[in-house]
Amino acid sequence: MDSASAEIYSTHSPVLMADVFVRRADRNDQQAVASLLYFGLHVHRHLDWRMPLDWIGTPEFWVAERSGQMLAALACPPDLPSIAWLRLFTYHQQLDSFQAWDLFWETAQRQMIQNDCLHLACIAQQDWVESLLQARGFHHLQDILFLEWGGERLPTVPPLPVGLRLRSMRPEDLPAVASVDAAAFDPLWQNSLKTLQDAYAQAAYATMVESEMGILAYQISTQSAFGVHLARLAVKPEAQGQGIGSVLTADLIQRAFAQRAARISVNTQSDNQASLALYAKLGFRQTGRHYPVYVFDFSASK
Repeated sequence: MDSASAEIYSTHSPVLMADVFVRRADRNDQQAVASLLYFGLHVHRHLDWRMPLDWIGTPEFWVAERSGQMLAALACPPDLPSIAWLRLFTYHQQLDSFQAWDLFWETAQRQMIQNDCLHLACIAQQDWVESLLQARGFHHLQDILFLEWGGERLPTVPPLPVGLRLRSMRPEDLPAVASVDAAAFDPLWQNSLKTLQDAYAQAAYATMVESEMGILAYQISTQSAFGVHLARLAVKPEAQGQGIGSVLTADLIQRAFAQRAARISVNTQSDNQASLALYAKLGFRQTGRHYPVYVFDFSASK
């Protein structure tokens, strides 16, 4: 259903939302959505390799307007089948978060179920987002933890097992890198080839470990005025336990240190004990900052 008028009562505030028109966003909406993004008081943006406006034109990007005024926008296009992320949610100060969400939620659920999407996930970076998700049936899955390298001791790059080599990633490697990614991560955290291509295009450092049989592991890192960030590290399951992740990470630390990076950071899931142990061994420390991850299960709605 491409559009609908909405007359709903928010469970958060008993304000009637009449004459609101909900429809799919198109390229003509870019300026109005951009205004909500940059001037709105309440904006959720996914930690993404693509900008929110890049998703306009996908079937899972909706806007709500009244009398020609843009009131809210919500986007949750999937990157891979069965899994979608809340990539954008923002609304005008005339509304509250529950009113704005409820304008879209029925349509979004219908679209997700039609797409055979199993889960909609969200990294709640603000308290109001977390409160909204809790009230609308999302469950807390895990937390994203933030870590920074302490800088006390520069790690040495351990030797790789015989037959393996470390080298820079090249664009033609990306299809094989996508296969490593799919094998290394749970479906929720896998990236498509398109997303990995976007990540590679923005990378300051992208390296991999390979054998005669192909690519076994990779890392992609970005750099800004704030420092170097290890954005992606993956090792094929059959190659884990050989110190390959340590080689990739220690090599990155040395590269960043040589460039006098202000800091070196990484994020990982709170239940990923292997990654937490690896980073701790190499001198990373948790900062205390964390974002909760919430998931809505559409299988229960079918």
